[in-house]
Amino acid sequence: MTEEEKQRAIELGEYTVRHKTTVRAAAKHFGISKSTVHKELTERLPEAAPALAKQVRELLELNKKERHIRGGLATKHKYELSRDLRRKAKA
Repeated sequence: MTEEEKQRAIELGEYTVRHKTTVRAAAKHFGISKSTVHKELTERLPEAAPALAKQVRELLELNKKERHIRGGLATKHKYELSRDLRRKAKA
């Protein structure tokens, strides 16, 4: 692993832990793909910074446990917006 790859993995890991963000949000922030972020965090980071990798792994597990809740909230929000738009159109 090159020094540049190590540095990018550490930067992604620090951002993810600091902001308690998801892989998707980190990918959007850095302008790279979700698969690249996931690979950096799960494969390269443990080699570059084991302690940080442990924190990231715990956060990824938490995100995995909560994803069904986030999906439900997003769907609820979508239908609330739709309902509100229909009500405004009738008024």
